[in-house]
Amino acid sequence: MLKEFTKFMMRGNVLDMAVGIIIGAAFGKIVNSLVSDVIMPPIGLLLGKADFSNLFIVLREGSQPGPYVSLVQAQKAGAVTLNYGLFINTVIAFLIVGFSVFLLIRWVNRLTAMVPKIEPPPSSTKTCPFCLSVIPLGATRCSQCTSMLS
Repeated sequence: MLKEFTKFMMRGNVLDMAVGIIIGAAFGKIVNSLVSDVIMPPIGLLLGKADFSNLFIVLREGSQPGPYVSLVQAQKAGAVTLNYGLFINTVIAFLIVGFSVFLLIRWVNRLTAMVPKIEPPPSSTKTCPFCLSVIPLGATRCSQCTSMLS
């Protein structure tokens, strides 16, 4: 069973998938940083809110009554909040990842379209329909079973 598992893990598809997942997770962190640290501050500044991650609605007060200045403060007080600012950040991150994947796939498709397709040379043999042995393409009689071929 260990040999079978090792064989399965060493197949190209599994290793390729593992590398893709690891790179994808790292790329996700980069995109999240891009959204929260680079894109959202100017957008928040333009819209009058410095930080989208602190946009929330208090659904139920916590042990300490509000108003809460930040989401962290509301969560520490035990308030139940609807965190729509974090949702906006996540949606923007998703759109950036989706667009990046689209650009990558588009680039790969263009590269593969540029590579000439190599077709295999025509076969010089055929299979005898009676005995299934391999015979030359121009043969009229099978050399194995001596059947007449059409």
